Amino acid sequence: MRFILNVIWLLLCGVWMAIGYTVAAVICFILIITIPFGIASLRIGRFALWPFGKTLVDRPDAGAASIVGNVLWILLCGWWLAIANLVTGLLMCLTIVGIPLGLASFKLIPVSLMPLGREIVSVEEARVRGIATAAALER
Repeated sequence: MRFILNVIWLLLCGVWMAIGYTVAAVICFILIITIPFGIASLRIGRFALWPFGKTLVDRPDAGAASIVGNVLWILLCGWWLAIANLVTGLLMCLTIVGIPLGLASFKLIPVSLMPLGREIVSVEEARVRGIATAAALER
């Protein structure tokens, strides 16, 4: 089922969302000092291409630098990427068939706003780590 949902997602909005994250990455790469943000944007873009079966978990080794970086990220790129995910999610939820896709779009909003200090892992890996809260949503 995840494969089918991922293919539908890819065709309807995954490509466009990934392009948005790629544009954000290019902007960050141009500004040189924001290259770490560009790398985070590409990582999220890959998540946006194939979101079903993956989840977002906090990194235990993240420190104060990730908080400062997330504030800068929100100002530079995060707010418009989060709005794009919100609008996409709302549009997908207009139909019954699109509700799972809308929920996947909503799942991208937290990582769009604050990508630093988090990592994207498979649901199975999250279960192995004992992180059941985010993985329980994927059942």
